Amino acid sequence: MSSRKPSARAKRIEQFREELGGFDDIFAREEQRHDALAERREQARYEKACASKKRYATKGEALLAIEACAEHGRRGLTCYKCSYCGGWHLTSHPWE
Repeated sequence: MSSRKPSARAKRIEQFREELGGFDDIFAREEQRHDALAERREQARYEKACASKKRYATKGEALLAIEACAEHGRRGLTCYKCSYCGGWHLTSHPWE
């Protein structure tokens, strides 16, 4: 059983606070964690929407690529203007 002395209790409280890293910057640490998570989420969106896809400079080039894919049996493709790079990408997702 732990001591009931005020000094022993204060020592336990101080030890607990040290293990947590202090309370002074708890909101700043949480904000940093939230910002890092948002940055990782945005990077994942970029990878999926732009970096992992072939970029076409114009819509015409993208449409020619769609026609070439159709000749090889790949149907149902459309193109869209990328908000990240400003180029055009192909997708099978029916956006419009």
